[in-house]
Amino acid sequence: MRCPFCGTDDTRVTDSRLANEGDQVRRRRECNACKERFTTFETAELTMPRVIKRDGLREPFNEKKLRSGMLKALEKRPVGSDQIEAALGRIKKNLVAKGEREISAQELGEEVMKELSVLDHVAFVRFASVYRSFQDISEFTEIIERLQKK
Repeated sequence: MRCPFCGTDDTRVTDSRLANEGDQVRRRRECNACKERFTTFETAELTMPRVIKRDGLREPFNEKKLRSGMLKALEKRPVGSDQIEAALGRIKKNLVAKGEREISAQELGEEVMKELSVLDHVAFVRFASVYRSFQDISEFTEIIERLQKK
């Protein structure tokens, strides 16, 4: 690992710990040349499945689009950024765990709705109304009644 202070390749690990619920390794390092200390994080590089859109087109998984959709649903809601990031991490972990090379946009949407139903009911209804293309008020009341039963 190259030292960010002096650029030397000669660094050593002084401490390693699991971080981020065991998904990362946090390493404390020291440069042997300038003696500065710094921290690095190591994560596994996982291949995300391609997304099959409703019209049949296939596109690479786009975390920015996923985050954007969730943030729109959660706009002005009392949900912390840590909770949102944790939900995004769980969604990605579930997709990878399925072991599929491709996933339908519908399955991805269901994963998002599952996470939003836990985070915030209003955000869940917002997302579901767009995702499922609600046509009238009866569809809203149906989904709200289901939430109230839970």
